[in-house]
Amino acid sequence: MKVLVVGSGGREHALLWKAAQSPLVDRLYAAPGNAGMAALAELVPWNGDVEVLADWALAEGIDLTLVGPEAPLVEGIADAFQKRGLLIFGPTQKAAMIEGSKAFAKRLMERYGIPTARYRVFQDALLALEYVESVGVPIVIKDSGLAAGKGVTVAFDLHTAKQAILNLLSGPEGGEVVVEEYLEGDEATVLALTDGETVLPLLPSQDHKRLLDGDQGPMTGGMGAVAPYPMEAATLRRVEEEILKPLIQGLRAEGVVYRGVVYAGLMLTREGPKVLEFNARFGDPEAQALLPLLQNDLVDLALRVAEGRLRGTELFWREGASACVVLAAPGYPESPRKGIPLRVPEPPEGVLVFHAGTRWEGNSLVSAGGRVLNIVGLGKTLEEALSRAYGFIPQVGFPGAQYRKDIGHKALRLG
Repeated sequence: MKVLVVGSGGREHALLWKAAQSPLVDRLYAAPGNAGMAALAELVPWNGDVEVLADWALAEGIDLTLVGPEAPLVEGIADAFQKRGLLIFGPTQKAAMIEGSKAFAKRLMERYGIPTARYRVFQDALLALEYVESVGVPIVIKDSGLAAGKGVTVAFDLHTAKQAILNLLSGPEGGEVVVEEYLEGDEATVLALTDGETVLPLLPSQDHKRLLDGDQGPMTGGMGAVAPYPMEAATLRRVEEEILKPLIQGLRAEGVVYRGVVYAGLMLTREGPKVLEFNARFGDPEAQALLPLLQNDLVDLALRVAEGRLRGTELFWREGASACVVLAAPGYPESPRKGIPLRVPEPPEGVLVFHAGTRWEGNSLVSAGGRVLNIVGLGKTLEEALSRAYGFIPQVGFPGAQYRKDIGHKALRLG
């Protein structure tokens, strides 16, 4: 088989790395890929036009495409490929609206009784400001559209809340914000494979969205993740029965068949799990932590999803734990420095390196984005996994790299 992976981040490198282990694969491609992915696949230059990539895939005879990032899904890459009779692992444009519009997702949850925070949607800044003034803080302000994981403000004072609203709604093109009640508890992620009927949850994981230790600093695309997160079996069943299945069944009732990965970002409250957000793809960096623990053939699973035959499939997991630590560029997330020389030695056993914002300048590896490298440790315990990941980081040459020193601290406390 010829398999294409779409994207250029750490998540896509992990997907490619996992796909490369499949005996079904003869040749791998990545569009546009990164420096690390170039060691596994032929890189395909791509400007982001989904129709152009679909035409290329048809001409090249691509048998299966795995989509990593959200933007092409929201732009309709699955529709473009399906229109040409090509198999693709990823939801259609209508299905991807669960991520493309937070307002859409909240209304869908409301219709189907999926537990989530109370909310209001605004396009008018004055109305939003009046509402926030009336309900008070703490409160959560969200950009309704795609924001690469950085469109959320948790406001503990009115000035911060109002500024977030003005930032999102005062532009010439307008916008839409979701204003939500503040939920308390621990955050966790549950991803699931689905072919539109069967829902197959993966191991629970936990992302670390803030830039700095102690969950301080600005929101980012994710600074690290651990898996499995120590979620009680009863809670995981509630996530499956009260959140994931109703979502997929609700979409189907509205004529939308969801095939791909669905991401449920959760707050584990005293009343039970509640949805913070839905995403239409693997999490980044959750994928980098989860995929090394998955024993199944990823390509086989993706084919089952794309062809609507997931029923009866069982997932198998490696014993132990995984921890991903993201190395980000100086200046991230506001203005990451690019072109920094990198040195990445061969990792020891129990450590993996997934590239994100990297490229080759001649024979030199340099940074080319905000989140640059993902260092993944594997171990019999989470402590061992973290020790391996953090133990390798000093060997990486990356001047000025930002990374959190407390990835997994909550999971360790609960475990």
